[in-house]
Amino acid sequence: MSLASGPGRAAGLLSDQELCPEKHIEYIKKLDSRKDELEYWLTEHLRLNGLYWGLTALNLLGCPDGLPREDAINFVLSCQQNNGGFGAAPDHDAHILYTVSAVQTLVTLDAVDELDNRGLGGKQKIGSFIAGLQDQETGSFMGDEWGELDTRFLYGALNALSLLGLLDMVDVAKAVSYLQKCENLDGGYGISPGAESHAGQVFTCVGALAIAGRLDLVDKDRLGRWLSERQLDNGGLNGRPEKLEDACYSWWVGASLAMIGKLHWIDGAKLAAFIIRCQDPDTGGFADRPDHTVDVFHTLFAVAGLSLLGFEGIAEVDPVYCMPKSITRKIFSA
Repeated sequence: MSLASGPGRAAGLLSDQELCPEKHIEYIKKLDSRKDELEYWLTEHLRLNGLYWGLTALNLLGCPDGLPREDAINFVLSCQQNNGGFGAAPDHDAHILYTVSAVQTLVTLDAVDELDNRGLGGKQKIGSFIAGLQDQETGSFMGDEWGELDTRFLYGALNALSLLGLLDMVDVAKAVSYLQKCENLDGGYGISPGAESHAGQVFTCVGALAIAGRLDLVDKDRLGRWLSERQLDNGGLNGRPEKLEDACYSWWVGASLAMIGKLHWIDGAKLAAFIIRCQDPDTGGFADRPDHTVDVFHTLFAVAGLSLLGFEGIAEVDPVYCMPKSITRKIFSA
């Protein structure tokens, strides 16, 4: 799956209520056929993420079999490294961001057992890789062996481990304590303690707290006010004050509001209308904003944003995991 953008552009003038799901399905299904284009190879570092984005969007659009299952499984397994983690593509270094995409993809495809059958070790080896990334002093997580810290990595670690039923392999209490240090006076969360509040980091911190069962630690009213202020006059959402709107924040902001029970604090109709204007009705896909070039990243998070809003024809998404709710419900009710 390529992150390749184009060939289309968001129309910007289409009726606010007219979604083109068939076009988006075809757009995603054709992405991997564009190997003769330079952009396909320039985005190799996002290949495994792209598979997760495309597969999840297809599931939400009602086309779970849109990608060849066996090919997808084979590609995921080809990205696993000897340490148990996954790289962006074969022969790329393992990183938590690609590892969580690998786990989410295998779970979506009901193929976790293939880790034992054909992988370089089963679930426990993945769990050991992730657990080895936790800083035992602070509770935070590195992305890989090189030591960069980011609350995205902490969320990814708890996400993957919980989906695999291995959350007890890490110190969740220390991770929660670290997340508390990342909360700011405006109610938002940053990439690390003292860092600026950002909607993307808010999602990772609130999502991690949700997985840990500690949403009680969130000041929901204060955070809800900060998040609701991300909506601009055109209906779109931005990631922080004084920035432009972007369709992907329909997810980062929307999911965060959904997790704390405040999604009704924004104008859902205006947001849905903005998202629809970001689609290309001719060749499919969504862009960051109207009249820009589409890509699979924004396609997933635009579709997921519409799902949060209960848009007709889109399956229910889990606001914590960004996966179809039918799949996570099955996992955690077992």
